[in-house]
Amino acid sequence: MRSGIIAKKIGMTRTFSNDGIDIPVTVLKLENVQVTAVLSNEKNGYTAVQVGAGNKKMKNVTGSLKGHFSKSKIEPKKILKEFIVSENMILKEGDTFAASHFIIGQKIDVTGISIGKGFSGAMKRHNFAGLRASHGVSISHRSHGSTGNSQDPGKVWKGKKMAGQYGNVQKTIQNLTVVNIDDEQDLIFVKGSVPGPKNSFVTLKDSIKYKLPDNVQKPAGLKNAKDDIEEKQNKSDDLIENNKNDKINHDEKKLNENDSSTDIVSEVIDNNGDQSKSEINLSEEKTEADEKK
Repeated sequence: MRSGIIAKKIGMTRTFSNDGIDIPVTVLKLENVQVTAVLSNEKNGYTAVQVGAGNKKMKNVTGSLKGHFSKSKIEPKKILKEFIVSENMILKEGDTFAASHFIIGQKIDVTGISIGKGFSGAMKRHNFAGLRASHGVSISHRSHGSTGNSQDPGKVWKGKKMAGQYGNVQKTIQNLTVVNIDDEQDLIFVKGSVPGPKNSFVTLKDSIKYKLPDNVQKPAGLKNAKDDIEEKQNKSDDLIENNKNDKINHDEKKLNENDSSTDIVSEVIDNNGDQSKSEINLSEEKTEADEKK
């Protein structure tokens, strides 16, 4: 089981498929989503990660949370959520999530707080039909009608559908499809609507009713993982370049040594040639002197 993430609901728009089909989508943005704490089985009795999103000014943070964030060496977050994960999906404190945590076509579950409608009537809250709109209804066209029973039991049952507070509750929409992902701007485009008003935070998790795709990133899609890969690639490139330079320098040194040895040999040959010439001249002079005698 992988960790979920927190995203901000930007609003709704539309996109087009390759077939030209109009798809309504909700735009969700990841705002510096990081792992703020890790809960282990040995210490806490279960394995989970605490995830935070959004930035908050230090002056607006309570003392206990200041200590919590300073311990993790992370900037204060607007919202914190805890996700239970498998032991092989544990992350490190400070890991930053990327939009590539999910893939295009994957099914996800989105949880948020629905928009509050205040105290609403039965027709709006429960989709009642209402009473007749004709004469004789005594100005109670939108009322919910009778609510109680007869003398037995002589009460209104608990949970009776009546007027009351509507909205402002936690809702989960399951099996929404990821239509597109913008990894540079940390945007996730989800087909359909998600609960909550604009600029509210929602949680995204892998769908519990669909099998997890094989090509998703495990244990999570992280930004710092990409940075580590790029750093390793740069290091390997630098190492290859240094090896090339060392080889070139070695070859140049060898060539210089060969040139110097060639010069020494030629100098020795020249010296030997001069010596042999001088010996020949001496022998010729000696021969001439003997002939004169």
